[in-house]
Amino acid sequence: MKYRLMDVLACPECKGFPLELIVLSERELEGVEAPEGFRCEEYCGLNRRFVRELEEEPDCKACFAREVVEGVLYCPSCGRWFPIIDELPRIFPDKLRESVMKEEDMAFLRKHADELPDKITREGKPYNLSTA
Repeated sequence: MKYRLMDVLACPECKGFPLELIVLSERELEGVEAPEGFRCEEYCGLNRRFVRELEEEPDCKACFAREVVEGVLYCPSCGRWFPIIDELPRIFPDKLRESVMKEEDMAFLRKHADELPDKITREGKPYNLSTA
């Protein structure tokens, strides 16, 4: 997942923005250049701050060359978490997650339980290791 996506992603349940990003692994892309004029509008995912709060110009070229391979997006507004698996953020409404993705989400959570905070592993919605 590109850090740039943090500028547009919101929680599908409560519409909370911005989401909190927890990076478990990332990779550097070689030979990748940011397009001319490339810049986040509201929220800089790499610096994890609103653009208006940045004290200096962000390094958009470095941002564009980095990919989150595995991680979690967390909504501080409602406590929901969404896995990033194989560079893809899996941001779906609860109804779809519970009917189609619950087993895979829980396997991801068990695999990374030691790397993630309790607000996700023990308290996260729509399910967590305490409710399984």
